[in-house]
Amino acid sequence: MKNQVQLITYVDRLGGGGLRELQALLEGPLKGVFGGVHLLPFFYPVDGADAGFDPIDHTQVDPRLGDWSDIRGLAGSMEVMADVIVNHVSSDSPQFLDYVAQGDASAHAGLFLGFDDVFPQGATEADLLAIYRPRPGLPFTTVTLAGGRRRILWTTFTPQQIDIAVQGPQGQAYLAAILQTLADNGVRMVRLDAVGYALKRAGASCFMMPETFAFIGDFAAQARALGIEVLVEIHSHHQRQIEVARQVDWVYDFALPPLVLHAFFFKTAEPLKTWIGMRPNNALTVLDTHDGIGIIDIGADASDRVGRPGLVPPAELDALVERIHLNSGGASRRATGAAASNLDLYQVNCTFYDALARDDRSYLLARAIQFFMPGVPQVYYVGLLAGHNDLSLLGASGVGRDINRHRYSPEEIAAQLGRPVVSKLLALIRLRNAHPAFGGSFALMPSDPAVLATRWQAGAEWAELQVDLRDLSHHLRFSDAAGGVGQIQFG
Repeated sequence: MKNQVQLITYVDRLGGGGLRELQALLEGPLKGVFGGVHLLPFFYPVDGADAGFDPIDHTQVDPRLGDWSDIRGLAGSMEVMADVIVNHVSSDSPQFLDYVAQGDASAHAGLFLGFDDVFPQGATEADLLAIYRPRPGLPFTTVTLAGGRRRILWTTFTPQQIDIAVQGPQGQAYLAAILQTLADNGVRMVRLDAVGYALKRAGASCFMMPETFAFIGDFAAQARALGIEVLVEIHSHHQRQIEVARQVDWVYDFALPPLVLHAFFFKTAEPLKTWIGMRPNNALTVLDTHDGIGIIDIGADASDRVGRPGLVPPAELDALVERIHLNSGGASRRATGAAASNLDLYQVNCTFYDALARDDRSYLLARAIQFFMPGVPQVYYVGLLAGHNDLSLLGASGVGRDINRHRYSPEEIAAQLGRPVVSKLLALIRLRNAHPAFGGSFALMPSDPAVLATRWQAGAEWAELQVDLRDLSHHLRFSDAAGGVGQIQFG
């Protein structure tokens, strides 16, 4: 992956068109801004029960967006990342519909994971209580097959997302076909979505078990053989993220967004500095994604009997969440937890700009901190435009995450690109992409607990960022081509 800022976006929500319209935007008004693009699920259909993360056909581009030739065209001008939804498939998929219609006589009968596949002798209360799940309730749905036979299937997320028996021959063939299709069409990086839940074992948490690590390692090896790098998406205790990073090409730094907010809200850089001292460097740094702002990533390990502590105390974590709700005028509270149908228990649904009370200086400094972290920065399309919470979309869908999934028209994009906060963010992205210092070595400089000071150095080239969290005074300085010193100020 290029060491340049990457964009993460839905194809149809940034400009309202398809793949060709998105490519025109990236090669027009946004030319030179991004080194690559992560296309959120563009498979058929993009408007299922979970915004494309429940594909009916994972090897077909939704025809409303284009086709594989459009993917190849985009991949010819920049790096393209796509999702492999590892854990599940849509209940409307032809494989599942055939299984329902024919039962065990179906050629796809072995593709779906049943309750009795994991608990052949039945499950005890302790077995069921041990299962870690991101939402309330148990991860099972009862289906009626041909002839009236009823079966309990695993459905980790929703009843419309049927879990795959990923270790069986049909599950392996299903995933291998997806990888091959992506490789054949120019995709050179994949994100493994929901992979932490893909393996199940009786009596265990069924989340990020030793077997899961082995599965990730094997899948990553298959991908590399096709010339594809692998990004693993895991929301979990920060130590687990470090463990995953040792086995794959890339992980997300999901601890960074809440730690940056914590630094601004509590006016201290100490937890953030602690994390910088231990975090994996093979990370995509983010402040926002298509999901919410992760909280579990800096909290104590609730799934660990040892009770490993988090990066911030529980009381401060609770206060951080309440501050987001306050800064957003209560909008994030309406979109989070039991208030929204997706029932995310470990995320706060809110745009990052609104989480910082729409304060331009705070927002741009947060982005500067992100871009100065080791790894490759990724910017979500709503964050690129310093977007507000979309209460209309939330009200229409009732899905909490939709508050941060606005659909931008071409006219809106043109207007947003003219805002000073967006213009300054684009300038910051271009600096991160082009300055040679970011290809060198990183150092966290000694400083007061309320000050974050970082520096990059590559030979005579350098760039440094210092932020005093007490009053947001700061400097961002760098060597320039004339041998002098350049700087960027954020008000």
